[in-house]
Amino acid sequence: MNRRHFGTDGIRGTVGIDPITPDFVLRLGHAVGQVLRRTTVRPTVLIGKDTRISGYMLESALEAGFASAGVDVLLTGPLPTPGVAYLTRAQRLDLGVVISASHNAFPDNGIKFFSARGEKLPDEWELAVEAALEQPPRWVASAELGRARRLEDAGGRYIEFCKSTVSNAMSLRGMKLVIDAAHGAAYHVAPAVFHELGASIVKIGCSPDGVNINEGVGATAPAALVAAVAEHRADYGIALDGDADRLQLVDAQGRLYNGDELLYVMAMDRIAQQRPVPGVVGTLMTNMAVEQALARQGVAMVRAKVGDRYVLEELVARGWQLGGEGSGHLLALDRHTTGDGIVSALQILQAVRRRGQTLASLLEGVALFPQTLINVRLREGSDWKNDPGMRDARETAERELGDGGRVLVRPSGTEPVLRVMVEARDAAQGRRCAERIAAAAAAA
Repeated sequence: MNRRHFGTDGIRGTVGIDPITPDFVLRLGHAVGQVLRRTTVRPTVLIGKDTRISGYMLESALEAGFASAGVDVLLTGPLPTPGVAYLTRAQRLDLGVVISASHNAFPDNGIKFFSARGEKLPDEWELAVEAALEQPPRWVASAELGRARRLEDAGGRYIEFCKSTVSNAMSLRGMKLVIDAAHGAAYHVAPAVFHELGASIVKIGCSPDGVNINEGVGATAPAALVAAVAEHRADYGIALDGDADRLQLVDAQGRLYNGDELLYVMAMDRIAQQRPVPGVVGTLMTNMAVEQALARQGVAMVRAKVGDRYVLEELVARGWQLGGEGSGHLLALDRHTTGDGIVSALQILQAVRRRGQTLASLLEGVALFPQTLINVRLREGSDWKNDPGMRDARETAERELGDGGRVLVRPSGTEPVLRVMVEARDAAQGRRCAERIAAAAAAA
């Protein structure tokens, strides 16, 4: 069976357009409830959300769908995606549900799920839900309907978990940090975590109004963070996205560090603590310079498909702990079951404190290869994979780059676009190659 609704990170789209409509979301909750009841007599699920105004509507629809299938619901209100994953596991619940479109603008929203262990669910589970959606509903009798209640102090519980992921001896006293929560799900928890560890905090992107999530702030718009760090003369700036599972970090000089660099720092800090790092998992987009730097330290790197769920699958299969993407989705499975922007930032700051060095000095010798990424909106019905012009443009670029670069062309899992990426030691050469391929894709 082919996927109809699920993408690489749950179900996502524009609110009011199928499938992000209240009627579909009600049916989705009912279908998921039917799947859960195949193995559990009386399941309980946790529902969290980000700060989008549409979250109220979708939360109500999900709650009704679950109740109609005989599933109990716990509601957290706005809470980071990794917070939902943690609480699902800590509360011994059957499923965690997040209403969020992550880094997308506020007109979009989505639904994603976590297992009882706080992990992304496998393709087989999603296909079972897709199949259940095709079946007629089976409403339970009134006496069997699910109940809903609020989980008290969900934010406080998650704050304590985040603090527990670093050494008890680790203090941020004397450090000034700018925290940018993208007006998203972490607006009320991220500042508290770093403040309670001793840092002096400046907040931006922490005043959500339902429609300003990711608007000019957060991990996808780091210029605001760079400016705030300079204005307040902070040591570092930490930017999260709308659901706080990705991280961007800025130092006092205004240098922006991406997920590839931060992954390298996490690996090297563990090696410095004489902890084994047999390998790390990146993606097809991970910068070649980081792969080469890891190899110099005797650390293997394996590339998974783009998407943190595929990084996680590869880590679990190999029994490794560290992985991530350049976008800032970072996984440290010895700390959490899923990507967590706050936990990742704490790991980096702990490395800085422990090593007594700046982040820039920890990355000396790691010079990223320039990457050109172009998103191409394809014409309806485009067969870009088999288009002769597209094939010729790609083959020409690969010949031109030789060993000095690489080409990656892939469809987005969250948007109707084709992503063209060219990485090369020579930035101008890489951009020329990417533009030629993108032009061929647009004409396909």
